[in-house]
Amino acid sequence: MIATSVAYDLVFLVHILAAVATLIVLVTMRYSALAIVRGADSAVQHARFPQRRNWAARLMHVLPVTGLVMSLSGDSSVSLAKPWIGVGLLCYLAAAGHLEARTLPLERVVAETIGRDGVASPERGRKLVKSLDVLLSLIAVALVAMLVQF
Repeated sequence: MIATSVAYDLVFLVHILAAVATLIVLVTMRYSALAIVRGADSAVQHARFPQRRNWAARLMHVLPVTGLVMSLSGDSSVSLAKPWIGVGLLCYLAAAGHLEARTLPLERVVAETIGRDGVASPERGRKLVKSLDVLLSLIAVALVAMLVQF
């Protein structure tokens, strides 16, 4: 379906760039949480967990928009009836729910703890790592589905 129109290709490019940026943000968050688990000092924890909203992680919400635009404007090879599109949408819904309900609130608690106490406990860091592992696993399943296109 690629190279059928300039508009489709631009949406596809935005979709790929949003996916890569999402992966970079989540992997960076995971390494920051691992720093807490490994006992990073206060300065490192303050630098990696500022007390502000994490808008970068929400870039993931661009993926279903661009995916649906491509599916609705493309031919039958990318129609919503394809199982791999359904898998991608289900993975997104699960990942978005987990991101908003678990990961970002946990990250906010870690940042508040660091702001108040200077450092967060390794246990909180482990919880955040596990939460990010769930997110990355869901994204990996979606990525495999998008590549295999069954």
